[in-house]
Amino acid sequence: MQDVKTKPSYLSGVIRRLSALRLVMAPIVSLITLVCTEWIHWGEEFTPEVLTENVLPHLPAFLLTWLLLGCIYQALARATRLHPLAVLVTGALGCIPAAVTYYKLKLRGEPFFPWDLSQVSEASDVMGKAGLELQTSMWVSGVIFAVLFVLACFIREPKTALRTGALAAGIPAAGALVLVFGVFINPTVSQLVGITPDMWMQNRYYRNYGVIAGFLTNIQNLQVDKPEGYSEEAVQEILDKAASQDLGPEFAGSYKNEGDGAVKQPNIIFVMNESFWDVAELEEYGVEFDQEVTPNLHRLMESAAYGKAYSPSFGGGTCDVEFEALTGYSMEFLPSGCKPFQQHVTRPMFSIASYLKEQGYATQAIHCYYAKFWSRNTAYPNLGFDEFISLEDFENPEKKRFTEWKSGLVTDAEMTRRIIQEWEERNTDTPLFMHAVTMQNHTSYNEGNYPEEELVDIVSAPEGISEKTLGALRDFATGVKEADAMLGELTDYFSQVDEPVILVFWGDHYNPIGSGYEVYTATGYSSASNSEAPELHKMPLLIWSNYWDEPVDIGTVAAYDISPVTFELYGLEQPGLFDHLIDQLSAYRSRTHGVTIQPDGSADTEELTDEQSQWFDEHWMLQYDLMFGQEYALENE
Repeated sequence: MQDVKTKPSYLSGVIRRLSALRLVMAPIVSLITLVCTEWIHWGEEFTPEVLTENVLPHLPAFLLTWLLLGCIYQALARATRLHPLAVLVTGALGCIPAAVTYYKLKLRGEPFFPWDLSQVSEASDVMGKAGLELQTSMWVSGVIFAVLFVLACFIREPKTALRTGALAAGIPAAGALVLVFGVFINPTVSQLVGITPDMWMQNRYYRNYGVIAGFLTNIQNLQVDKPEGYSEEAVQEILDKAASQDLGPEFAGSYKNEGDGAVKQPNIIFVMNESFWDVAELEEYGVEFDQEVTPNLHRLMESAAYGKAYSPSFGGGTCDVEFEALTGYSMEFLPSGCKPFQQHVTRPMFSIASYLKEQGYATQAIHCYYAKFWSRNTAYPNLGFDEFISLEDFENPEKKRFTEWKSGLVTDAEMTRRIIQEWEERNTDTPLFMHAVTMQNHTSYNEGNYPEEELVDIVSAPEGISEKTLGALRDFATGVKEADAMLGELTDYFSQVDEPVILVFWGDHYNPIGSGYEVYTATGYSSASNSEAPELHKMPLLIWSNYWDEPVDIGTVAAYDISPVTFELYGLEQPGLFDHLIDQLSAYRSRTHGVTIQPDGSADTEELTDEQSQWFDEHWMLQYDLMFGQEYALENE
């Protein structure tokens, strides 16, 4: 009998001693959650340098996040008297967004945003098909929280009076609400504590301030304010001015200026090639390849319009570039980090596709990845595309680069074949607008992605470039070579067809290659080791046709000018927004994330002049009208 009494007494003592942990569980569990969250977020890159280079310089953000998690834990534990529940909820609030961010960065180069919550089913479908695997940081964190859960099961909250218990739960709950609504969601206060918006790279923003702070502060970006003075009269005044003046560049040698003007409705094919830029430019900075990487691009520059398109993205955000190119709308006017395809293109909206459709064109989009990626399955129809061909519509397509992408990526050669197939099967009674987006050269880069005999080799390179980066550069250069082959094959094919065809070919954005910005800084290609460097946003833009072969120097234009410039070069009838954008080129060539490309091609971050500000404000007025307003600009189209 004595033995039987001793056991409960011993267990009660253990529970009593462990229950004393309730006083420190909130700070301990919240700190462990914060560490596991960032470990999952960073993955294999979670090293001591993260503490010195990211956490300590932005310590207030992490301390406030720690405090927020502690308040949530304490409020739950006191309100329910269930510490195991508090452990699970607190851990989930950090680790689940971190895991989603990790996978999104791998797939899209973007972290987890508040607006992604409306795309949960689509995201889970895409991630499942992409073959993503559980990471070490994730299952180890799961084990850690399982141990904390078991430990919390032995903690008992003492019974208290109702008022005392409500107060004990209410104070931390109020603290959590103040932190969320008074700090993280309040732009003035969040910037006062050092959480500064990053216009260029949301992945860097999350690394600097943490997943939780990054996610919460992005809630600030859900609202778009109406421009001052917006009205039907204001919109019409801008359009009337655009129609009555001709301030845009001459584009000497263009079909509009020197052709016979007989072609009124050419077929138009857009090809946005993943991560394409002329890597042969590195040869001016000491990198020597064993072969010519972009021979077709260089050859075609002698018989087409050529320049640079200033991209709003770096390292990801392909859909932002695509959005600008198809619409003439600028990401500059939208909140940092927003994704228009997901957030705003949720109803029929003006684009080059919708405009050409009204002119009698058939409109078709092709993307060799899953239809739900970036919500293209809903965005494309709303932009006026009659048909969308996605990866699900390809039968046994040729794929490469299985090392970084478990299921491989559809090759540019396969996309070339599909573009030609769709052209040959089209309805020949109507002109065609086709928009194609490739995937083969998507980040990340690893020389193991290709067989050795297919790789572009590097004969020599400047000192200071690691072997890892050189290997990644070989992978990237091989992808560029195959993209260039795509360009050559398409122009060769369409040069032989009887119908007039305009082919617009450009790259969407630069990427880190290997170790960060090493390939750019060690060669001297870029003077800055960050994504703000203007040279890391100037993508090659080639506008070719099979009925005009004079070279035209486009210079640098914004990605949102790709459609207007194409229309201008060939003298096609333009919508009012495009007329305005062509005239706007007289004031500046691009205004993207605070960087202005001046008419002479120079880049600066100075304040806009009064004249430039007027053009800028008028662009926003038209864009707001077409995206969010009453669409007055379409009434006379």
